[in-house]
Amino acid sequence: MGHSLLDTRVRVFANDRVWMEDAALQQLHTTAGLAGMRAAVGLPDLHPGRGYPVGAAFFSVGRLYPALVGGDIGCGMALYETELRPHKTSASRLAQALGCIDGRLPDHAVSPEARAALHDIAQRAELFTADELVASLGTIGGGNHFAELQVVDQVHEPGVVDAKRVHLLVHSGSRGLGSAILRAHIDGYNHGGLAAGDEAARQYLAQHDAALAFAELNRAHIAQRMAQALRTDLRPVLALSHNHVLPHVWGGEAGFLHRKGATPADQGLVVIPGSRGDHSHVLRPVAGRHEALDSLAHGAGRKWARADCRGRLKPRFSLTELLQTRFGSAVVCADKALVYEEAPQAYKDVDAVVATLIEAGLVVPVARLRPLLTYKKGALDQPDAEDEAGRRPRDGRGRPGKASNHASGQVSGKTPRGGLPCC
Repeated sequence: MGHSLLDTRVRVFANDRVWMEDAALQQLHTTAGLAGMRAAVGLPDLHPGRGYPVGAAFFSVGRLYPALVGGDIGCGMALYETELRPHKTSASRLAQALGCIDGRLPDHAVSPEARAALHDIAQRAELFTADELVASLGTIGGGNHFAELQVVDQVHEPGVVDAKRVHLLVHSGSRGLGSAILRAHIDGYNHGGLAAGDEAARQYLAQHDAALAFAELNRAHIAQRMAQALRTDLRPVLALSHNHVLPHVWGGEAGFLHRKGATPADQGLVVIPGSRGDHSHVLRPVAGRHEALDSLAHGAGRKWARADCRGRLKPRFSLTELLQTRFGSAVVCADKALVYEEAPQAYKDVDAVVATLIEAGLVVPVARLRPLLTYKKGALDQPDAEDEAGRRPRDGRGRPGKASNHASGQVSGKTPRGGLPCC
């Protein structure tokens, strides 16, 4: 059944400061031509994905498309306030207290309630046992996932975040569960989508909801794990998923809203983080603004492809330099390839992304936070040989900076034993 772009509303939000790739715009327009598509929105963090763009929202009628959600179903953010005070801690102290938190959680850290939830998730997902799920619970994963301790450096709306407390931002998803769900449906139905009401759509949505639940539980356990290591209590500030498909009404029609790297604007406060060397912004969506499909950017958005990062950065920076930032914050990451792939230079300017949303009248600023310690994966045991050449360390953007000490830990980068495939 044919479909014309004339039937679909396509809109891109980006000011003249936002880097926007032609390939991402092409993917957006191609996806807008899928059967049943009514609206496609590119947000300022829009960038090319694997066939479909990231940083986008799509509304369809009569069909839903698992591929638009992607493999990391339920990926999202959770922001917490800790009891730690910025002036009484440092990146090196925090790194030492955390050590390596990549492995399986100890049995006592998983409550009976959490085990019951995992059993329910396993039954609904029908792909992994509860024991396999628990082995990956509380683990961050790879790619752009992280857990970051942050300091408030600007407050626009008093009473929402406490500037006298360190905050914890967790970005992670459903680990290998979401990717297994996507693979199963793509193998069975290719990329043509699923007709609303069919058994295949019902099965996918049940598994999708199970992955959402696991991702939320996973972020909570990452936060609890870090809080225990840092000996602090946590107060939840916000929690959101940015990879999902949900029933939605738009333009008077009932259908499905797909978000791939798109933060919901209809669920309260949001946080939009930049790269590990940039700010994070807490924002309040403006009620009644639906032109962006009730969606917002989920981050800065990539500027460079992962495969290009090492070649661009290695001649200019050592690993030691890339494990520091312009703020003097530290980065804990045992995966050398990931250090390059997730460098600040590989991402857009998050301030420009947020400015676009403010200028469009979609959000108002609440607070801005800067990184203190970014945890991604383990810790490097030894500096690279190139770091021994006597070059003065820089902060990852070319500015002079001081070296930071990192906690030693077991370097693995592998899936926890018995757990899900790494996503």
